[in-house]
Amino acid sequence: MSNVAGKQRLTVFRVIWISLLLCLCLLVVSVASLFIGTAEVSISKLGGLVTGTLSPEDPARLILFRIRLPRIVMAGLVGFGLSLGGVVFQALLRNPLADPFILGVSSGAAFGAVSGIFLGFTFTLGVPSMSFAGALLTVYLVLAIGSRRMGMESSSILLTGVIINAFFTAVIMFFISITSDSRLHAMLYWLYGDLSQSRIEPLSVLVPVVAAAAVVLFGYAKHLNLLTAGEESAFQLGVDVEKTKRICLLTVSLMIGLTVSLSGLIGFVGLMLPHLARMAIGSDHRLLIPSASLGGAIFLIAADTLARTVISPSEVPVGVITAFMGAPFFIFLLKTRGSQWSRS
Repeated sequence: MSNVAGKQRLTVFRVIWISLLLCLCLLVVSVASLFIGTAEVSISKLGGLVTGTLSPEDPARLILFRIRLPRIVMAGLVGFGLSLGGVVFQALLRNPLADPFILGVSSGAAFGAVSGIFLGFTFTLGVPSMSFAGALLTVYLVLAIGSRRMGMESSSILLTGVIINAFFTAVIMFFISITSDSRLHAMLYWLYGDLSQSRIEPLSVLVPVVAAAAVVLFGYAKHLNLLTAGEESAFQLGVDVEKTKRICLLTVSLMIGLTVSLSGLIGFVGLMLPHLARMAIGSDHRLLIPSASLGGAIFLIAADTLARTVISPSEVPVGVITAFMGAPFFIFLLKTRGSQWSRS
């Protein structure tokens, strides 16, 4: 492959330099997002918060610390996780159109969440818990059905994911068709991605899970490089292909399951950002994983800022914004790449 030379030229310094540059961009976008919203918050107010001179009763304290900051952190973590999942799925399945939803994990999580809404659970704990349980169920079904008697073949896993996705989508539509108006609105809003319910408490769970998944998957970066060249070649070079696939699929699916349970369905992030990062810095996963993940965090923070301000004082689900951007990108990939992935 043409990427071999790029892998040889990759240095630790380049990985660190590009990662630090993206971290700086992430910080700039996050700070800018703090000031953008329906309620205007001046720089002097933020300075007062930092120095401790701002009155505890000032509304700016509540707006920044209890509303905007948790939402920005949640958007960053969700974007990071979705983009990381896209990188790994595209490598494992050697499919340029793969993203974190290709295995049906999103529809399983949505099935759990919609079931929780239908049963009257709250968005504080009940709906996320049901969503996470639905994601775990999907992971189990995909691995149990897709790998039985067929090993861990990419085609069998893909087909199983598509079938399970179609089934859960039908179940979701059944729930929506028999639900009252108030519940229907909550279901539809969540299904298109909703970060408006972001709070500090769930972050204590999401931060360590996303961080641990990133460490595990980065440890398999060299294996992913070899897998993109072909499973037979990777096996001949000493990679335990089935073990690598199983560990990476489980890690990504569990991370995505938790992410979707807190954010709703946000599509196309895991499709667009890995490709944009690949076009910018190459296909070596030792650099691609941190670059695409940080890029996903930057992108979703910016998209969510747009979602809550574009029709202010109302807002639209962030999944609508990402779909507006992602659908044309998806069509572009179909037309320009398609089946050429295996020879790229």
